[in-house]
Amino acid sequence: MLTFKQETICSHIVLPNGETVKRPIEIRTHPITGRTSRITYSRSEEREPGMEALPAPPPFAEQQNLCPFCTARLDDNTPRLPSDLYPQGRMKRGTSTLFPNLFPYGRYSAVSLFDDGHFVEIGTASTASYTDSFLNCRDYLLLLLDFDPAAFHMAITQNHLPSAGGSLLHPHLQVQADLVAANYQRFLKQHVASYHCQTGNLIFSDYLGHEKETGDRFIGKTGDWEWLAAFAPEGFFEIWGMLPGITSLRQTADDHWKTLAAGVLSVQKFYRSLGRNGYNLGLLMLEDGTADQELRVVMTVRSNYAQWVRSDFTGFEVMLGDMATFTSPEDTAVKARPFWK
Repeated sequence: MLTFKQETICSHIVLPNGETVKRPIEIRTHPITGRTSRITYSRSEEREPGMEALPAPPPFAEQQNLCPFCTARLDDNTPRLPSDLYPQGRMKRGTSTLFPNLFPYGRYSAVSLFDDGHFVEIGTASTASYTDSFLNCRDYLLLLLDFDPAAFHMAITQNHLPSAGGSLLHPHLQVQADLVAANYQRFLKQHVASYHCQTGNLIFSDYLGHEKETGDRFIGKTGDWEWLAAFAPEGFFEIWGMLPGITSLRQTADDHWKTLAAGVLSVQKFYRSLGRNGYNLGLLMLEDGTADQELRVVMTVRSNYAQWVRSDFTGFEVMLGDMATFTSPEDTAVKARPFWK
């Protein structure tokens, strides 16, 4: 069964004024991965430059004339899908256009645009534009499943602004399918199958059932998607959206993607309320015919894209492998719930 383990240790220090104090650090063990993360509450007291309010738009937010993703330059500056995969070259769904990634990460790597202008601030995109983009991703992945069934390790991701790894400002999703699993995909494939074999249950449904029973980290719903703050966060203000009982793209209806878009925008609006402007999103899928891994989207906020802002990854994360955040998931849930009403 899943174990939600947390323990508190204290560091004893003497302040400059001579007072002896205890600084608590909470260590949580991720119920699924077994990885530990740390909540260093005292660091929330630090002043961080560039975080007092939402930063101004980037200096290149008005440079549509240089952007290959803007409508006027799209046809002449973006690649096309191979004709044996999709003869029309680019997939269009409502306001979204999808085409191959010029700098691919795997065998099948594509970009799905929003028709929302060159720069869209966090939390301000339309639900319709996100829905079109997600549906374009779904259609592309379903096409690939028929074209190359061995490329069943699939993902939809987003990097919003350069602080989150985004190379182009124009809003877009990345979508990929590969024969070779990424590390997280490989781990999930093994672990969810083992859990299903041992218990007869789906691991994400059991996780969600525990969280809804306690209620401490549960946030709300958009359609069939259930949203909660991650128990042992591996990123700042980490929020999950879970679609219980759905283990394949083929089981999804258009409305699932519309209500996913609504939830993603609710998370963005919450991040915006914190004065943050960058984030990452990831939805990993295993389309090998097994029925162990339900759909789950993960979102984490990133350091602001602004001058002199400190990175949210330090030597502790990069070299020791433990994420250290400053806010409890329970507090994250309390602050996020108003954006689901």
